[in-house]
Amino acid sequence: MLRIWVVVPTCLPLVVRRCHVCGGERFRADGKFRVNANHKLIEAWLLVLCTVCGDTVKLSVRERVKVSSVSPDLLERLHGNDVSLAAEVLQDPLVQRRHRFALDWDGAWRLDTGGFVVPEGPDDVVEVLVRCAARIPLRPARLIAQGCGLSRGEVERLITEGKIVSAVRLTGRLSGDFSFTLKR
Repeated sequence: MLRIWVVVPTCLPLVVRRCHVCGGERFRADGKFRVNANHKLIEAWLLVLCTVCGDTVKLSVRERVKVSSVSPDLLERLHGNDVSLAAEVLQDPLVQRRHRFALDWDGAWRLDTGGFVVPEGPDDVVEVLVRCAARIPLRPARLIAQGCGLSRGEVERLITEGKIVSAVRLTGRLSGDFSFTLKR
């Protein structure tokens, strides 16, 4: 039997970066953009606020590009403070590298198992496909424990006994879709 679990973001993740004002390490993005046009050039930034002192940092989305090169759809999303655009910008590896930050997803996602119940029969085999709606780095063993209502130690024991198998390594971190088979 195939079951599908979905990892869904519940809010924007925190930005992990050092604040130059207070030394804090976390910034909150609430989807606010600033757009500045100077003649035929446009600049756009995503605004993030320090969780300690409230200082604002601007993360560049577009820097001094011709207005004609920016799609009307993108311009509308920038002016409308589109939260989904903010999520795209935060997850963009180029933006992360340019502004030297990482994302903290703790408490910013939930697991939807669709009412999954661990099978009790000795011959029951369940295949589970885990879909990630965003690139959220997760520990598969912890995710399996949460979805099955088991302890992490129990999940690790089942992995070593070969009762939970997968084509990917279940002991590290993943940030994409994966599947596993649970044999009881």
